[in-house]
Formats: sequence, C-alpha cells, structure tokens
Amino acid sequence: MIIIHAVIHIDLTKQQSFLEEIETLIHASRQESGNISYNLYKDTEREHTFTMVEVWQDAAAVASHNTSEHFTSFAAKASTFLVAPLDIKAFDGYLLKS
Repeated sequence: MIIIHAVIHIDLTKQQSFLEEIETLIHASRQESGNISYNLYKDTEREHTFTMVEVWQDAAAVASHNTSEHFTSFAAKASTFLVAPLDIKAFDGYLLKS
C-alpha cells in the first residue's frame, strides 16, 4: 500500500476556485482502479493550507493516477492557486498482524 501526503499552500483569494477544481480531481481519483481513499483536509491552524491524503493499492496504481487526464489537468492549473511548492511525502504502508 502506498500512502501519499501532499501539503498544499494556496492563495486565499483563490480558495473557492481551488476547491471547485480539486472536487473534480477527488471524485475522479476515487473511481480509479487501485485507489483505496483520496481525501482533502483543511489545516485548523493555517488558513491557506490543505493536505491531500491518498491511499493506493500499489506503486502501479500511483503511476496510473499520475498520468490520468483528471490529474494532469489539475496539475496544469495548480500553479494558479499555489503560493508555495507542494510538499509531497510518500510512505510504504503495511499492516501488522496482531
């Protein structure tokens, strides 16, 4: 399982546009084969910061997502919303059996 955290710092004046655009990305990404979850969270302390938490079945699912039309379309528009580079971290998740 691959878990991705993408911290997104946006221009406050463009927050509504950002939320509208990312809604399309979230909906389409959740429909992808290999997607376990895809959720956006708003930081409670920083008004302009969001974190996308993605969980994928494997690296192949992530690679497919990264070349999907909905992802590349959003990525092409992302710079109009951002005030800082994305901070992306990927984790290899596994479950421990008790």
